[in-house]
Amino acid sequence: MSESNVSLPDLTGRTAVITGANSGLGLETAKVLARRGARVVLAVRDTAKGEEAAGGIVGETEVRRLDLADLASVREFADGWKGDLELLINNAGLMAVPESRTKDGFETQFGVNHLGHFALTNLLLEHVTGRVVTVSSGLHRSVNRIDFDNPNLEGRYTPYRAYGQSKLANLLFTLELQRRLDGAGSPVLATAAHPGYAATNLQSRSEKPLQDRFMRILNRLVAQSAEAGALPTVYAATQDVPGAAFAGPTGLFMNGAPGPSSRSAAAQDPEAARRLWDLSEELTGTSFPLSDGPAARRTTPVRRAPHRGRRVTVTRRPEARGPG
Repeated sequence: MSESNVSLPDLTGRTAVITGANSGLGLETAKVLARRGARVVLAVRDTAKGEEAAGGIVGETEVRRLDLADLASVREFADGWKGDLELLINNAGLMAVPESRTKDGFETQFGVNHLGHFALTNLLLEHVTGRVVTVSSGLHRSVNRIDFDNPNLEGRYTPYRAYGQSKLANLLFTLELQRRLDGAGSPVLATAAHPGYAATNLQSRSEKPLQDRFMRILNRLVAQSAEAGALPTVYAATQDVPGAAFAGPTGLFMNGAPGPSSRSAAAQDPEAARRLWDLSEELTGTSFPLSDGPAARRTTPVRRAPHRGRRVTVTRRPEARGPG
């Protein structure tokens, strides 16, 4: 497996919220940011697992409950937030699970992977001073559009179709969020990342024993480590990138050093991004909280990244509950 160096800034005095940070990519991201001085808030559904994970992180941490499958929990988390937030990392997700619904009646993967993070971002955005990073997937390419007339995929559901739609939604969300931030004159950046093929517990939740066993074997043989898979998220959170940037592994086999990553034409469609935003506002009852003026129609220059520092090496159901 290929692992890589990333030049990281000193994050002392800054706060990062990472959803789903009790395991996998979220936990590895938390470790890196805490090691560079950030105060890391693990936003997780199961706080006992969160506390256990926090015990293995060197640095300042806090565990708070967040269930992305329940908009009331999302609002409670946001209502309890005080102070500045340098980094909001929308990491938590479900992958290719059997068909089910969130507490609010949404298809689970669309509800958790996209709508929960959409609501969380809008409710916290007035506190964010640095970046909003959303973890997508190379499998966003497996679908070519959002089913706006049937986002729950009723009668059309397959686990991977739903997953692909939710990951495409992550990229369209990032695109429209950056447009709105630009229009409001905000210095905040919206970026996205994907881990390539990284070994996490996401790939073994299909509830199909044979498929789950196969994926575990494939993880051992092919996938890069969760540590390496977290590097694109760290890259999107800390490196000198433009708004709406998409980071991922640059190796031939979805592994290797993090850097700029390509996305499908569907993920670059500004009209689809606006339409998704309007639908998401309607479904979640949340909206962009900053003033949005005429500048929303203009392109703004690339903005700064946090200052660079030393070089380091970095060697989830019936009614659904959000991951972590």
